[in-house]
Amino acid sequence: MSTPASADRFAAFRHSSYARFFFARLLVSFATQVISVSVGWQMYDVTGSALYLGLIGLVQFLPSLLLMLVTGSVADRYNRRVIVAICMVVSAACAGALLALTVLDAFAPVLVFAILIVIGLERAFMAPAMQSLAPNLVPQHDLANAVAWNSSSWQIASIVGPVAGGLLYGVSAGLGYLVAFVFCVVAAALVFLIPKPAQRTPAKAVGWDAILAGFRFIWGEKIVFGAISLDMFAVLLGGAVALMPIFARDILTLGPWGLGLLRAAPGVGAILVAIYLASFPVRHHAGLFMFIGVAIFGAATIVFGFSDVAWVSIAALFLMGAADMASVYVRETLIALWTPDEVRGRVSAVNMVFVGASNELGEFRAGTVASLIGPVPAVVIGGVGTLIVAGLWAATFPKLRKVDSLDAPEV
Repeated sequence: MSTPASADRFAAFRHSSYARFFFARLLVSFATQVISVSVGWQMYDVTGSALYLGLIGLVQFLPSLLLMLVTGSVADRYNRRVIVAICMVVSAACAGALLALTVLDAFAPVLVFAILIVIGLERAFMAPAMQSLAPNLVPQHDLANAVAWNSSSWQIASIVGPVAGGLLYGVSAGLGYLVAFVFCVVAAALVFLIPKPAQRTPAKAVGWDAILAGFRFIWGEKIVFGAISLDMFAVLLGGAVALMPIFARDILTLGPWGLGLLRAAPGVGAILVAIYLASFPVRHHAGLFMFIGVAIFGAATIVFGFSDVAWVSIAALFLMGAADMASVYVRETLIALWTPDEVRGRVSAVNMVFVGASNELGEFRAGTVASLIGPVPAVVIGGVGTLIVAGLWAATFPKLRKVDSLDAPEV
């Protein structure tokens, strides 16, 4: 019999290990946002190419795709806490390398893409380990609360990070990279301070059969498969992040600070929804709640694509973030609750490939299409596609649509 989810909005923080984990994740997420804004603006300044903006996402996604059979198995077999900390140290080194290129006036696409590939590699290993570590730090009745706060840590960074990145870039092109370096080092230290949590690991050496267990579980469990694939295709089509430097500079005539505002707007909407959900969890009709969120995300994307007025664009992005947070909250909670701990890392690795595909490949799709037909049609077509996906998945996965409670794996 399941234990009801805690009504305490700060329940996850009653556990000191989770508190350290949360702030480490917050810092590294902040650093990621600052790097993203700085690299995007610099790349567009240097090349003036939408395609190059799209390639930024692609080169970071490919390592996750190529290594997904390995990274999840590593997260299940070895100490997840140590994996996360080491990856954060590598992230700090990459921020330092970008700082060096900027200070030395050696910023070149080939060198930057090489560094971004390394960032993609460390994220490929960190993502499944980090996603699998959080459930080991709290009891099950606090898991939904922890998921909400996990999402909010990213969204807090998504609010402050882009604005800070734009402001820091306005002061000095390398200042953002310096801040990112410091934050990654501090985050790694916090993770190393977490006592080794209990973790169920495979009794035998991991072979191909065990490695493929994540795929088999996801394919066999339609709740998990439907939730993961819905997010992948919706954001793959609806993502417009890669094109924001173009909208900020050429369509809305804003500078780096304005780009920061555009990048922050989805985070503002998302964090408000995350805070609400942490205080008032979804009790009923969770599946329908998720599908409505995806549909609103697609509609808001269309509005953003057509807008040439700054406040309308920012409002549309705000709504996109709020709707996406609603969908993410349900999806991540379902995946965490329906996945056994002994395969959690492998399932998380596959999930992160889907998430990476929806984000990084979405950026590549947007950049490629924009280079052919322009940024506005590229965004609008993507928003329409997201609406279509929401309708198709609602019809194809009725079990997912009818999920009611997030307290236990019951329909």
